Amino acid sequence: MTAPAGAKADTEPTALFLRACRGLPVARTPVWLLRQAGRYQPEYRALREKHSLLELIRTPELAAQVTLLPVEAFELDAAIVFSDILPPLVGMGLDLAFLKGDGPSIGNPIVSTRDVDLLGTPPAEETMPATLRAIALVRAELESRDIPVIGFAGAPFTLASYAIEGSTSRDYSRTKAFMLSEPAAWRRLLRKLVTVQSDYLLAQARAGAQALQVFDSWAGRALGRDDYVRYVAPHNRELLAAVAQAGVPVVNFSLGVGSYLAEAAACGGDVVGLDWHLPLDEAWELVGLERPVQGNLDPAALLAPWPELRFRIDDVLDRAGDRPGHVFNVGHGLVPQTPVDNVRRLVEHVRERTSR
Repeated sequence: MTAPAGAKADTEPTALFLRACRGLPVARTPVWLLRQAGRYQPEYRALREKHSLLELIRTPELAAQVTLLPVEAFELDAAIVFSDILPPLVGMGLDLAFLKGDGPSIGNPIVSTRDVDLLGTPPAEETMPATLRAIALVRAELESRDIPVIGFAGAPFTLASYAIEGSTSRDYSRTKAFMLSEPAAWRRLLRKLVTVQSDYLLAQARAGAQALQVFDSWAGRALGRDDYVRYVAPHNRELLAAVAQAGVPVVNFSLGVGSYLAEAAACGGDVVGLDWHLPLDEAWELVGLERPVQGNLDPAALLAPWPELRFRIDDVLDRAGDRPGHVFNVGHGLVPQTPVDNVRRLVEHVRERTSR
C-alpha cells in the first residue's frame, strides 16, 4: 500500500485510525465500533444503576470514564466521547428527557412556525461544556498511547425529526408534513441546526477531538432520493463544509441511504460511513474508491455464534481488500444484547487477520 500523491511525510499522523481516514498506508486495519461504550458492558450497566443517562453525559469525569471502558477492555483504535446527539437541542430551548424503556422525549416539540422562530442558537461552550471537558479528559488519558478521540453530532434532519415528532418515530409523518407544508420554516429550522451543530463540532475539535463524525440516523429511513436531495442535502453540505474548518478528519455517516448513497456521500466529509445494506465493495464503488470508508458489519452479526460472526467479518475484510482507507466498524450501533466476548473476538480477529 502506498501513500496517495501529495501526502506529506512530516504531517502524517501515526495513529492507525487517523492514517486510514487520510487514505495512508497502515500496519493493519484500524477498528472501533459505533456505540462501543454502552449497555452491553456490565461496567456501564453498573454506572447506570447509580446515574441517569443525562447525569453521565453532564458529568465530565463520568462521561470520560464511560468513554474509556471499551478502549481499556478491547484495545480499540479510537475512542468516541460518550454523549448523545440530542442534548444540543436543550440549549436551543427544547425540553429533553430520557424515559426508562421509551427512549428520548421532547416535552415541547415543534408544532408551528413560531416554535421554529423561538429556537435559540447559543454557543456550545455555554450549552455543552461537560462534553467538551470530557473530550479534554479523554485526550489527556490517551495521548501517550496514540489513540485518538472522536467527537460527534447529529445531522440537521435527524435532530429536526426528534424536535418535531417529540420522540422516535416509525413513519416520520409529522416531520414530513412540516417539511412539505412549511418549506420556508423548514429551511429556517435546518439552518439553525446547522449553526448549532457546526459550532458544537468545531468546539469539540478545539477541546481535543482528533476526528469528528456527523450522524444522519433518520433521513435514509424517512425519505426517498428526491426529497433527500431537495430538503436535506443542501443543509448537510453546509454543515460538512463548515466543519471542514476544524482541520481534522470528518466522517459523514448516513443510515439507510443505500438507494442514494452517492448523493449522501457527495454532501462532504473526508470519510464515508457505510451501513450494512450494501456489500462494502459495492458501496465503496458508489462513494468513489478515492474516498476512505468506515464500516460495514451488520451489528446483529455479533449476536451470532462465532463461526458465523467470523465469516461475516472476513467477508467485509475480503471486500475491502488491500486498498488504503478502510476503518473496520459496524454499520450502526451495538445493541444491548451484544455478547462482550463477541466484541473481544471481533477486535482480536480484525487485528490478527489484517496485520501486515
